[in-house]
Amino acid sequence: MKDLETGRVEITSQNHGFAVDADSLPADAHVTHVSLFDGSNEGLASDRFPAFSVQYHPEASPGPSDSFYLFERFVALIDAHGSKD
Repeated sequence: MKDLETGRVEITSQNHGFAVDADSLPADAHVTHVSLFDGSNEGLASDRFPAFSVQYHPEASPGPSDSFYLFERFVALIDAHGSKD
């Protein structure tokens, strides 16, 4: 899998019984991650809303550390768009 934002490549496990067709995405969304095996969509993000998703499980090492950067991105979205109360 390749993160198109950073160019980083990860060894992952996917469920390719289904995938979001990149051509079916609305104009305000874009693909963020792709499978280097078959080119399928592994992640997407909204250009309109502070939201993103991925469809894979990190497998390069035990534990969730391989995908920690995704949690950092999520926290950054919260910080940028969170409540100003």
